[in-house]
Amino acid sequence: MLIVLNTKAGKKDAAATRTIIEKILIQAGRPYKLFVVEDVGLLEEMARLAVDEAVATGGAVVAAGGDSTISAVARTAFGSGCAFGVLPQGIFNYFGRAHGIPENTAEAVRVLMDARIQPVQVGLVNDRVFLVNASLGLHSHIVEDRKTYTRQYGRSRLVAFWGGFMTLLHHHRKLRISIEYQGEIREMCALTLFVCNNSLQLERIGIPLSHNLERGQLAAFMLRPVGTWKMLWLLVRGALGRLG
Repeated sequence: MLIVLNTKAGKKDAAATRTIIEKILIQAGRPYKLFVVEDVGLLEEMARLAVDEAVATGGAVVAAGGDSTISAVARTAFGSGCAFGVLPQGIFNYFGRAHGIPENTAEAVRVLMDARIQPVQVGLVNDRVFLVNASLGLHSHIVEDRKTYTRQYGRSRLVAFWGGFMTLLHHHRKLRISIEYQGEIREMCALTLFVCNNSLQLERIGIPLSHNLERGQLAAFMLRPVGTWKMLWLLVRGALGRLG
């Protein structure tokens, strides 16, 4: 196992997480190598090193981090032919929870050791893999601003919600989007385009479409231009699981 561990992910103690991983794998006699990422800017480089070694040795690449970390490592592993595993370490852990992977590190390592390889659905944006979602416009601004707030105030769902609230008070740029679907082209004006590949995330905000995603489809949403108060109301509805 070639494990890419992002020490900046989630709220867990990175040193303790590393100790747990190493202790269990050593006790089980399983060969492994840790690629510890302390600078997020080096994540893709470390992932590439892990993938190259996995391909050369017949090993499996394992991403230990939040959904962003997991997607970044998966993006590098995609098409390489090596197996890919996950140790969820983030705040929401949508990918891990959707696939029944425990959020407890020790339990996740034990599950990983006995796991069987199975295919999962990925989305592509210009050949770049995404596992949970991809977006343009307002939602992408919310994600970036949320990262800024979590660096300042810590990682929690409350901080993430507050970051989204503050973003809505400032970002109102409109997008002109051309959508082609089933041979029909529609020109639309929207504040954001959000494409989801994770049924758990949709269910959390109140949009139950899991059976569609399981049939090899993606769920796409656009927010038409509305006023600030209407956007804030939509944010609250989403937080309460009633956006549908």
